[in-house]
Amino acid sequence: MADLNKVFLIGRLTQDPELRYTPNGAPVSNLRLATTRTKTTKDGDKREDTLFIDVTVWNRQAEICCQYLKKGSMIHVDGYLRSESWESPAGEKRSKIKVEADRVQFLDRRDDSSAGESSREDDYAAAAQETRRSSPASEARGPANGPSRVAGPSGQPVRQPAEEENQEEDIPF
Repeated sequence: MADLNKVFLIGRLTQDPELRYTPNGAPVSNLRLATTRTKTTKDGDKREDTLFIDVTVWNRQAEICCQYLKKGSMIHVDGYLRSESWESPAGEKRSKIKVEADRVQFLDRRDDSSAGESSREDDYAAAAQETRRSSPASEARGPANGPSRVAGPSGQPVRQPAEEENQEEDIPF
């Protein structure tokens, strides 16, 4: 039987994303995601269990997440689990399971009441379109993980450049 390491999560960010760069210049952002599950106890009481999950996003997708997401934003993450180990300052071995994002979808509607919205939409569409192209840094992650992709706020995937040449319509955000 084949192994499978695939994760799908929907939740809200617990803090604003921050962009960092690796020593070789690859953009990376660590997102903190809160997911809540409501269940009913044997007594009939509803109980909420909230889980906080660290998600790592790479390359252009990390830049776009930092540009358009903020604390409280709802996102859908498609990725895989990865183990991280380190030694604490006290000399104890520590480890943690994180999610490495292959794709991040923005689920919130953007605020249409802000000034300059059409300019922001054009910037967003161009940035989202760029994430569909492979970059040398994203290919360095390996072909098994595939290139990073971002979907628009409506959840629809952004068209690839080859498709855009055949259609004269704007991206429907």
